[in-house]
Amino acid sequence: MRRQFLTIIAFLSACLFYACGPAGESTQEAAETETVEEVAPALSISPAPASPEYADAMLEATGPTDGSTLTSGDSVEFTYGVTNYELGAPTPDADQKPLAASPKGQHVHLILNNNPYHAIYQTEGFKLALEDGHYVALSFLSRSYHESVKNPEAYKVSQFTVGEGETEDIDLSQPMLFYSRPKGTYSGADAESVLFDFYLANTEIGPGGNQVKVSINSDTTFMVNQWQPYVIQGMPMGENTISIELVDSEGNLVDSPMNSVSRTFTLKEADPAM
Repeated sequence: MRRQFLTIIAFLSACLFYACGPAGESTQEAAETETVEEVAPALSISPAPASPEYADAMLEATGPTDGSTLTSGDSVEFTYGVTNYELGAPTPDADQKPLAASPKGQHVHLILNNNPYHAIYQTEGFKLALEDGHYVALSFLSRSYHESVKNPEAYKVSQFTVGEGETEDIDLSQPMLFYSRPKGTYSGADAESVLFDFYLANTEIGPGGNQVKVSINSDTTFMVNQWQPYVIQGMPMGENTISIELVDSEGNLVDSPMNSVSRTFTLKEADPAM
């Protein structure tokens, strides 16, 4: 499988994306590797347009209780308290963004064990039938177009167990990386500009520190050192896969309970009958 490391993405400022190579590779050696244009001429990755910040929005996950053990076979209800944020309302700039958006408006993304998220549009009444096991739950506020609200009060991480098996005790204070978007199937105009977004807990990323290593279809790999949403354009129609990893300043995978995620999604041409 061909693997290339990027020097710098021409359409991004150097402060966002850096060349990625084997640990110890010099800047000069990295500069001799191929650029995005040489690896995937049609692919472009750029910061998403600015969005309403919701700097004072707050999310409280009220159920299930952190550390609880739930009865096997019962549906699990997820409940929330939301302040300074309106679930079910459209984000004011939703119709101005070239991104797939939910017609149901703003919502909560619920991610269990770093699997694809569930979108929740109300503070109570959302139930899931879950298999027995231990779960790490990340909940965060999401705009209509599925861009996460990135402030310290807009998310909650907890853990719970379903069934009477051995109860795990995961240290949720460790650095964690969760995958959010892209997800599912995009068609027509929605397939042209795709939101790439992830969520961090208990860590920051930046030059010289932890970073997020991103691989698109296994042949385009780069490092992200600024936590913000991005827009990807030019991906091929059909199945695409994005993999993300939280790595340290030496490029080594950070040992944490939630890390190293791959997600496959589908892009489709517009239906000619539509």
